[in-house]
Amino acid sequence: MDSLHSADHKRTLRRELRQRRQALTPREQREAAFRLCRQLKRLPEIRRARRISLYLPVKGEIDPTPLIPWLRQRGISVYLPVLRPFSANSLWFVAYHSGTPMIKNRFGIAEPDTRFAARRPNRLPAWALDTLVVPLVGFDAQANRMGMGGGFYDRSLAFMRRPGPKPTLLGVAHACQQVDALPVEPWDIPLSAVVSDRHIVRPGSV
Repeated sequence: MDSLHSADHKRTLRRELRQRRQALTPREQREAAFRLCRQLKRLPEIRRARRISLYLPVKGEIDPTPLIPWLRQRGISVYLPVLRPFSANSLWFVAYHSGTPMIKNRFGIAEPDTRFAARRPNRLPAWALDTLVVPLVGFDAQANRMGMGGGFYDRSLAFMRRPGPKPTLLGVAHACQQVDALPVEPWDIPLSAVVSDRHIVRPGSV
């Protein structure tokens, strides 16, 4: 498949997978979030972490936030991705707690206020996180991931190709977002696992 047709195919697939998750009813979304969090609590990558990045869901993304009270009980610090000011498509990871002031970013997603995020004690570099829980548009049986298409995580995590400390990456999604196979791009950052509301997929597990 040439690159033009490949780009068209990815665009079409991304749209179809977004529609799948947005077709879920509010009740189905809540039940899926509960099942997802039950799966996440069992994972060693979550249980041994001290600093975790989650995300606030939009447009039908599966919701990892029911996990937060359990994380707080365990003394685990929670961070959220924030669009980095004056930087093309990259992220800061900012402390999220009851006192964190929130705003809507240019995509309409709630995130910690830029002034709060800009204060260095309120954020961590991505390499200092233990585990990142990241949203997906689609995934396959080899834990390959299709993201939103903006490349935010891929750019922010490019350091993972080099030696040095690295967080664990866990993709999360609704089970209905699984497809037979996804194209792998050279810039894609591999995941340790994809966790859905139904099962856990790890690379090489099939």
